Amino acid sequence: MVRREDRLKGLLAAGMMLLVLCVLTVAAHGAGPEQWFENGRRAVEAAKRLRQVRRRAKNVILFIGDGMGVSTVTAARILEGQLRGNSGEENLLSFERLPYVALSKTYNTNQQVPDSAGAMTAMVTGVKTKAGLIAVNQNVVRGDYSTVSGNELTTIVELAEEAGMSTGVVTTARITHATPAATYAHSPERNWEDDRDLPADAKAADFPDIARQLIEFPYGDGLEVALGGGRRSFLPATMPDPEYPDLTGERDDGRNLAGEWLDRYPFSEYVWNKAQFDAVDPYDTEHLLGLFEPSHMKYEYDRSSDAAGEPSLSEMTSKALDILSRNEKGFLLMVEGGRIDHAHHAGNAFRALTETIEFSNAVETALDRVDLKETLVIVTADHSHAFTMSGYPTRGNDILGKVVGNDGRGEPSADYATDSGGLPYTTLGYANGPGYIPGERPDLSSVDTASADYRQEAAVPMRSETHSGEDVAIYAGGPGAYLLHGVQEQNVIYHVIEEALRRGGSESKGRHVGR
Repeated sequence: MVRREDRLKGLLAAGMMLLVLCVLTVAAHGAGPEQWFENGRRAVEAAKRLRQVRRRAKNVILFIGDGMGVSTVTAARILEGQLRGNSGEENLLSFERLPYVALSKTYNTNQQVPDSAGAMTAMVTGVKTKAGLIAVNQNVVRGDYSTVSGNELTTIVELAEEAGMSTGVVTTARITHATPAATYAHSPERNWEDDRDLPADAKAADFPDIARQLIEFPYGDGLEVALGGGRRSFLPATMPDPEYPDLTGERDDGRNLAGEWLDRYPFSEYVWNKAQFDAVDPYDTEHLLGLFEPSHMKYEYDRSSDAAGEPSLSEMTSKALDILSRNEKGFLLMVEGGRIDHAHHAGNAFRALTETIEFSNAVETALDRVDLKETLVIVTADHSHAFTMSGYPTRGNDILGKVVGNDGRGEPSADYATDSGGLPYTTLGYANGPGYIPGERPDLSSVDTASADYRQEAAVPMRSETHSGEDVAIYAGGPGAYLLHGVQEQNVIYHVIEEALRRGGSESKGRHVGR
């Protein structure tokens, strides 16, 4: 790992001063006209000192906030600031300090509003595809294994492994879920996570499920790090789960893929709880598999209640970097904050935003550990959600609370802002989802809308809130980050990564990483 002095030099070289100055100078609540003017002038001066990093990237970290649309980032930014005792609006999440920002168009080839499988496939292969497909092109018929052959797409993880780099995949979702799966598997159906999920014809043809593809990954010396949930897809149906004895694995083929990981790789570890994870020595471990729940990992807010214990996303990111950074040829790491998406689907803004804050913590952990002169860091989302922030609340109003207006002179009014029927409402809401309440709107006056379990109101009734189709942001720093600008198709992210790893911005052709 780099020394602190080198890290600081890297931050300056990448233009981190641009937004750091803004953070240091914008006052929380009492800035006057002169200070606002001076802050703006300093931001421009910092921008003038920004210099592109054109050298080849040795390492790449791709952070995916699953479902982390711009409204989610804004609300999480405010919540984090308020948890620190400030008004919140002036705050910045860690990745918002990166110097380059672009917008990503997220649609799939067959859907205006995307799913994670098609979106992540675009980011890691450079080719847009249909919803539900994992690292295969749009010629594949969803659910038809016979259409896969010849339509597989090469992923950036596969190219990195072939170039001798170390690779890792870290997520709070199941490691076989759509976003992480797209980095190492090729499937006509995102839900084929283990062999129990396969239809009869695919089973008869011995088509590999997603968990099996992770273990049998044929490129380089295999993934060095795989951390997340999804233990059930790796254990046979006859084996009790180690954490929940009343549950078993899901594999009908009798294979113990976790055990096969240990057999396949020398100096390898398989862990399923926090104590085992903490005990892993990264300097003696070349391949680490961690599966901390049968399904998805706990939400960050609920993690402390897990009896067996689970590492945080920040802790998994740090451990992955410990292992991957030992390779002198460099590394490629994908980190997903997978449960931002799940909390939004549940109409629960509290957990969606606290997951986003922990995701930001994981980014900060990485930025503290790497040198942006040699490591490209990209932070983005696969898609957004039907999540809204509205109502003219006064500055510093509780982002999870009910809308409180002001008296026109900058002071909060004594009463809540109300709807046309005189009832209070929350700043945050959903266009659709399980928070829909039929009939008359409820009176929220005595309801704790900041409760961890509160579901924000939704306009359209649905069992699960949906994704939305607007662009998401891309934040980047390090070698090649300057290539991310303007409004881009989502698949351009792959091409920026490949270009940065290949020549650091110089002109070249073909798919060659790290050469």
